[in-house]
Amino acid sequence: MILIGTKPLTSGDFFKILYQGEKIELDAAALKKVAESHEFLKDFSKNKLIYGINTGFGPMAQYKISEQNQLDLQYNLIRSHTTGAGNKLSDINVKSAMICRLSSLMQGYSGIHPEVVELLRDLINKEVYPQIFEHGGVGASGDLVQLAHLALNLIGEGEVTYKGELRPTAEVYKEVGVKPITVRLREGLALINGTSVMTGIAMVNLLHAKQLLNWSLSSSMLIIEMVESYGDHFSKELNSVKPHVGQRLVAQAMNKAMANSKLIRKREEHLFDSKLTDVEVFKDKVQEYYSIRCVPQILGPVLDTIQFTESVLENEVNSVNDNPIIDKANNNVFHGGNFHGDYVALEMDKLKIAITKMTMLAERQLNFLMNDKLNGKLPPFVNLGKLGLNLGMQAAQFTATSTTAENQMLSNPMYIHSIPNNNDNQDIVSMGTNAALITAKVVENAYQVLAIELLSAIQAIDALNFSSKLSSDLKGTYDRIRAIVDRFENDSIMYKRLEKVKHHLQANSPAHI
Repeated sequence: MILIGTKPLTSGDFFKILYQGEKIELDAAALKKVAESHEFLKDFSKNKLIYGINTGFGPMAQYKISEQNQLDLQYNLIRSHTTGAGNKLSDINVKSAMICRLSSLMQGYSGIHPEVVELLRDLINKEVYPQIFEHGGVGASGDLVQLAHLALNLIGEGEVTYKGELRPTAEVYKEVGVKPITVRLREGLALINGTSVMTGIAMVNLLHAKQLLNWSLSSSMLIIEMVESYGDHFSKELNSVKPHVGQRLVAQAMNKAMANSKLIRKREEHLFDSKLTDVEVFKDKVQEYYSIRCVPQILGPVLDTIQFTESVLENEVNSVNDNPIIDKANNNVFHGGNFHGDYVALEMDKLKIAITKMTMLAERQLNFLMNDKLNGKLPPFVNLGKLGLNLGMQAAQFTATSTTAENQMLSNPMYIHSIPNNNDNQDIVSMGTNAALITAKVVENAYQVLAIELLSAIQAIDALNFSSKLSSDLKGTYDRIRAIVDRFENDSIMYKRLEKVKHHLQANSPAHI
């Protein structure tokens, strides 16, 4: 089990919980801190004006709430903010958001009753997922609308997804043996005021980005081997004279993966021969196209971006991101804006740009494979059948090109599209949830393009009968793809082949970086 509250959660912890079925438990010391925070606030809030306990919310905070109406205020906040619209978030994104909310509340600065975190734990472990919609959040005060839908389920109302079916919350709770929370003090505000949904989606995007980078490296290296490239462009010597960490790591991974290739050539053995000084026109290319030769320089900044995004998201996951902050140690309640999602919003915009560039690299490499006049060694469209009668991967390129173009359009930044609302109380917002959702679409598109490229590269290897000459690492990739899609010469329904490859990419990852 992964213990929540003992040490900061990492992206690796999220991977284990989301994709490997790891269960979670609450650290006893952290749970005690949650309880102490609740008791402190209950006593401290007497005869004091504290936002969201005895005041209204947002621009309505100027209105005092009587003691007898304070619990109704919390329920009103939850129900009134369940205004989400659009598609329902996937179960994996909802589960990730729940983990994020649980992590924030377990810091012990929210003043909520321990039963809130205990119920969240149980729902995560039992795989009961609140119905949360894509649209509604502006990213400050955090994910108000989306988190209100989570809070609605925690009080036993609305609908949840259980075993793939959308059902009434109360019905599912009875079936799995859990009870809804009782609002005692500020549970409504503490649940909906934070960055957990945008961060949850962002964390899923990050895990996919890591996976996509590794597949991009595999596809790139298959093509590098196929063209019998010179190895100096990914050599340690060339890449060490630029101090960028990502570039060096990519080159290092390429060297390791292709170490025993029978196809990669040494420039000094072929082009440093004095006999070539009298040749006017060289038959072989002296240097490959940029999409082949500059892989470390293109994927290096992608890797740097992924790693920085990872550090930012892990900070956000382990932060107290609601308002106000209940600080028992300092005997005070601090009001501010930790719910603001700018960190997540900016990172999602940066990440989607990086993923789009990775998609563009794949599309250009694919174009090289498709165009026999460019590669000079393959049949047009890596067509293994009868030219003219069969079409090979020709039409698949249309899909890759159009999908890449969509990614380019989607990569315009969301972070700078703040629109004031809430009677101008929220006069500058992050749009972090929108940024994370758009990045998720870019991620999905990237898998589609890489699936087309990878299948085309495998077909190209077969066209040249190069599979036995591949490095052992890339031969493994070749074998895995061929295990799910046979070599084909005759035309047949193509989308089913591509779906198989795409699903394989989403479920697996080479271990290059």
